[in-house]
Amino acid sequence: MLDTLKTLCYLSGASGSEDEVRDYILERVMPYSDGITTDSMGNLIVHKKGKKPNSSKILICAHMDEVGIIITGIDDDGYLHFDFLGSVDRRVVIGKQIYIGKDRVRGVIGIKAYHHVSKDAEKSVPKRDELYIDIGARSKEEVKELVSLGDAGVFDDSVMEFGEGYLKAKAIDDRVGCAAMIKLLESELPCDCTFAFTVQEEVGTRGAKIVSARVNPDIAIVLEGTTAADLPEVPEGKRICALGDGIVIPFMDKGTVYSRGLYKMVTELADANGIKWQTKTMIAGGTDASAIQRSGNGVDTIAISAPMRNIHSPSCIAKISDFESMPRLVRLLLETLSE
Repeated sequence: MLDTLKTLCYLSGASGSEDEVRDYILERVMPYSDGITTDSMGNLIVHKKGKKPNSSKILICAHMDEVGIIITGIDDDGYLHFDFLGSVDRRVVIGKQIYIGKDRVRGVIGIKAYHHVSKDAEKSVPKRDELYIDIGARSKEEVKELVSLGDAGVFDDSVMEFGEGYLKAKAIDDRVGCAAMIKLLESELPCDCTFAFTVQEEVGTRGAKIVSARVNPDIAIVLEGTTAADLPEVPEGKRICALGDGIVIPFMDKGTVYSRGLYKMVTELADANGIKWQTKTMIAGGTDASAIQRSGNGVDTIAISAPMRNIHSPSCIAKISDFESMPRLVRLLLETLSE
């Protein structure tokens, strides 16, 4: 699973431009599927038969897209103006490398020269329209040969293992869920399942809304990454969750109150099988679960998440031992549901 996750994190897949990620996943899972659909939005829906059919239709979901940027303007001096795709912390992007478009044009996010910054401005977070991208061009004409308005960009794709079992990469949210689903698809399952690799989660769970209408599930298992704030000077009650404390099973976030029955079932399965887990200590974040749970006549929904620091940034950090248990816990849940 770790090697798969690393490969997925190298790929570019900003919201609305998930093609590269989808193509890789499609090639990986095609030999193990019993039916594949790609809808008009770009969601990849894979059906796999298990040892026995279900009376309930089960959907397992993870999103392919990542936060990034979209080009909105080009000035006469060859600098690019942009907006963010998804929620990105402006404090952490200055000086970061960007890859733009299918040709992966390199650029760097810049800001006004320091000697032109007032004392008051030094103490504030720069506004988005104060940032620009430099691709090393000298004119608008040079830029137009490489980049077009509407092109999407992603942060630097370097991946690094460090410390005692930690991983740094962009887009661990939610390539970790995609990696877990690939691992499940490549194995024998206890029951029939539908897997959805969704698009545009970071800009409003848009792909999941279409998937829900198409699949019409009874039960949904959403695999995600979630915010860990186990950082210096953050009080314990506000850390949400912590790296090294295991997989995260939330009872609620800002978009979903999760099924109490499934929450009890999953946490008891984790305890009974020696899987380290934690829940959130604050109501924070949101996932595709919010769109899925409210679809059709309502869907029993649970999330299983990997904790990570610096989420929605060029340098997400996760602990490998936390997310490696994700496919095992899902399998245990499927076995219980199939009974």
